Amino acid sequence: MTPRYPAVTVQLTGRDGNAFYILGTVQAALRTAGAQPAEVASYMDEATSGDYDHLLATTMRWVDVA
Repeated sequence: MTPRYPAVTVQLTGRDGNAFYILGTVQAALRTAGAQPAEVASYMDEATSGDYDHLLATTMRWVDVA
């Protein structure tokens, strides 16, 4: 499955795996890649609408996770 933003890669392995770190890292990466504020807000809404596993699954649907 190709993520929505395949050119955006975030390094999550070997990093602090808490939810706030993941949200902040992906949010910053999307902004840096030129995603519109509404798109970033859409990611945040979707990613925070469930538990930690939902956050990870959502993140992998949006960006390339390394």
